[in-house]
Amino acid sequence: MLSIRKNVVAVVLLFCLLAAACLSGCSAKDNSAKAAPAGESRQVIRVARQFGLVYAPLMVAEKKDFFSKYGLQVEWKTLGSGGAVREAMAANELDVAFMGIPPYLIGWDKGLPAKIAAGYVVSPVSLVTHDPSIKTIKDFKPEHKIALPSPGSIQHILLAMALEKETGNPNALDDNLVALPHPDGCQAMLAKKDVAAHFTTPPYLFEELSQPGYHVVLDGFEAFGGDFNFNVALVTKDYHDKHPEGYAAFVMGLNDAMNWVNEHKEETAELLAPDFKISKEKLLEYLKADGMNYTTAPYGLMGFAEFMKKAGYISKVPEKLSDIAWENILAQIGRREGKPSVLEEIQQSK
Repeated sequence: MLSIRKNVVAVVLLFCLLAAACLSGCSAKDNSAKAAPAGESRQVIRVARQFGLVYAPLMVAEKKDFFSKYGLQVEWKTLGSGGAVREAMAANELDVAFMGIPPYLIGWDKGLPAKIAAGYVVSPVSLVTHDPSIKTIKDFKPEHKIALPSPGSIQHILLAMALEKETGNPNALDDNLVALPHPDGCQAMLAKKDVAAHFTTPPYLFEELSQPGYHVVLDGFEAFGGDFNFNVALVTKDYHDKHPEGYAAFVMGLNDAMNWVNEHKEETAELLAPDFKISKEKLLEYLKADGMNYTTAPYGLMGFAEFMKKAGYISKVPEKLSDIAWENILAQIGRREGKPSVLEEIQQSK
């Protein structure tokens, strides 16, 4: 009877999962859900995130415990780069990870047993400098150091894409790169010490641009050629296959958190301002900034792959979206006959 009950619950939750995914980024007037029955043990799920305003929904989810009502107990870890997250997932230290599409593709190419369970936020990402002599990426000299999270990060690949277009050499500035987590890169930039530029995201991007003389050298959307998920939510094959109820619960909890942030920007700013060490008024301004889109809809999942293979970052490209994404993503995008649907097209946007 217990196994039958589990299977029924799994089917119901997976059905709810597909409906919940379609609502991401939209209004959520009723976030009510039944709590786990008293005395019933919660499934543990190990989740890693990184730094930045894009992680506001996860920070809210932790503070407001959005996952417990679906029977999940989350063990949170914060790591400094997609590479570090990828290594922890490969070592079976994580069930869920949030990282950029390029770091994930590098892991997938090496056999990382995980697929995309959700898109995660469309966010501005830009290369900023305080040096007035640097107007374009062609102006960087060997002494101009560029801070970004790690080699193979989404910032690194965006820079390489732009360099290929502008100079024909995607690796032209590799010797200029300095690997720093966003908070450290921002601190170095504001001190005008050790680095001349920083490829970063909000709130660090907005903090830097608020300083006199700081300006954008390269916009990430322009480098890519369209919108893309700054991160994706990955779930391991082991967790997906062995814990279908937990998988469905995780995606529903993530959608709840995303919707809550969209519906409660002022409360989000008040809740998270101490974590970012800025005023709630400034954080609210950042949450409402042009280009910020808190959504789990998938954008540009396949768009980096061809370039990364050509430039030598990966040895192969996914033949189809199902190679890198779980079934709820495939159902969300669909498959239009005759010509690609809008959602299908933006997976390849570049």
